[in-house]
Amino acid sequence: MTDIRKIEVEIFGEKHVIRGEGTEEHILELARAVDDKMHQIARRSPRLSLHQVAILTALNFADDLVKLQEEQEALLQLLDEKTE
Repeated sequence: MTDIRKIEVEIFGEKHVIRGEGTEEHILELARAVDDKMHQIARRSPRLSLHQVAILTALNFADDLVKLQEEQEALLQLLDEKTE
């Protein structure tokens, strides 16, 4: 059985209870990253609604993830070529 934790975090001025299997430190780190990115986007575009800031934040993180996955795939292909 996995140990589900409940951690209270604050993201963009709102308190949220996050349930997850990660350590408290990891969950807090994730919340800080989201909060930081939301504030960064809001500073650049102050007229955006909370909903728009949240969507742009999600898109930014999704873009980062896809780029990292592409880099990983390219590196794995290079390794495959070197070992052949």
